[in-house]
Amino acid sequence: MNYHKIEKTSIANGPGVRVTLWVSGCTCHCKGCQNPQTWDFNSGKLFDENAKQELFEALSKSWIQGITFSGGHPLENENITDVYNLCKEIKEKFPTKDIWLYTGYVFEDIHSYLIIKYIDVLVDGPFIESQKDLTLKWRGSSNQRVIDVKQSLKQNKVVFT
Repeated sequence: MNYHKIEKTSIANGPGVRVTLWVSGCTCHCKGCQNPQTWDFNSGKLFDENAKQELFEALSKSWIQGITFSGGHPLENENITDVYNLCKEIKEKFPTKDIWLYTGYVFEDIHSYLIIKYIDVLVDGPFIESQKDLTLKWRGSSNQRVIDVKQSLKQNKVVFT
């Protein structure tokens, strides 16, 4: 997996101060996407052991609430195994940190993916330029939803945060 950036102090991609991993590669190609430079799977840098250590060092800070996976698209076939392994390891090493993940897919289509049990909040749905709304918290268009994954799985219905 390649990535574009490890943002160590983000306040725009979920609540609190967060680490954000911007992965490379997306086939959604949403019109008006804020990150078209991340669409190419070969762009950015290889997410190697050094990048993982940099990510974990940033997550180890007491003031960091959690991590957000964005991109690109973390759940693309080329990325999902690496993102799954990272989420699993993060939950083991940092059990109090929450995990947010942005996806162009909808929860109903991916709720059975193995990775879902490690995600606390899912921002789902493709960005739709005609539904762009800058007043929305944590999302860019009104079709996107901010979902409490644990409660959604527990209640067997979509629960919003």
